[in-house]
Amino acid sequence: MQTTPRTMRAARLTRHGGPEALELAEVPTPVPGDGEVLVRVAAAALNNTDLWTREGAYGLAGDPRAEAGWRGRIDFPRVQGADIAGTVAGVGGGADPALVDTRVLVDPALYDGPGPHAHPVGLLGSERDGGYAEYVAVAAERVHPVQDSGLTDDELSTLPTAYGTALGMIERGGVQAGETVLVTGASGGVGLALVQLAHARGARVLALTSAGKRSAVQEAGAEETIDRGGDLWADVRKLAPEGLDAVLDVVAGDLVEEGLPHLGEGGRWVVAGALGGYSAALDIRRLYLHNKALIGSSMHTPTHFALLADIARRGQVAPVVAAVFGLGDVHRAQAELASRSHVGKIVLNPATR
Repeated sequence: MQTTPRTMRAARLTRHGGPEALELAEVPTPVPGDGEVLVRVAAAALNNTDLWTREGAYGLAGDPRAEAGWRGRIDFPRVQGADIAGTVAGVGGGADPALVDTRVLVDPALYDGPGPHAHPVGLLGSERDGGYAEYVAVAAERVHPVQDSGLTDDELSTLPTAYGTALGMIERGGVQAGETVLVTGASGGVGLALVQLAHARGARVLALTSAGKRSAVQEAGAEETIDRGGDLWADVRKLAPEGLDAVLDVVAGDLVEEGLPHLGEGGRWVVAGALGGYSAALDIRRLYLHNKALIGSSMHTPTHFALLADIARRGQVAPVVAAVFGLGDVHRAQAELASRSHVGKIVLNPATR
């Protein structure tokens, strides 16, 4: 076991705003409290939520334009980063000492209770300090041993938010083998995870993406790709004349209003993002008369994440790492994420100066 330094480098928010609101600093290394472990961060993947948290773009109930983090006001300074793969470097009171030196994948959700189906009500990097740092303290029950996984640390770090969110959507939407599903935003982190996981489950995957990213989305498991610049619903009618069994949607906006009629009887529309806008109008009659369901899905449950960790151990997915940056290049990494020019995930390596 290595000696834990008293201070560490971290990238933390000092306020909401542009890239200048995110600063590199030397800060005290966290000390794990009761029931916690200290994780030496090997890799931390970036997510859209990092950008939106920095910008304060989540709004508040009753005030959608208010500056806020994932679930409300943020206490600054806040170390960003939800997605963490690393090694347990120390334990607090009540945590199992045998965890020390164990390679782990960290569940980034803060839950509303202890049960296996608890709802996420907070997130590392927003409501609590996250993994844009050399070390992070987390609840011991939220680390999942993955020492037997053949995935690299960079690949493992891409899983928690993107694949956890995707798996939560698939589970809540009841996607089954043989069903036809449409994935929107299919080249992004969550979208590509949805394609991989739905394909692995045996579903027929139609994927909405840009023409330049078709090949990568097809390699992930899409049977058909649809150009987002074309006539989406005309293409859907040709590819699924009986209607879609499910839509796994991270875009929302007008797509919800336009697309609900294209669900088949008993179809499910699962939403976990609003890249296309957070307002939509719909004819409620088309929902209840055809036994359709509109489902909101925010990340995953503890049960979902345990399943994801098992998928990681078995190597049943092949995460796509678009680029790896050192912690000192965090601003460049977030700029690359914001450009949306990549396919797959961008990763920070805190050990790289």
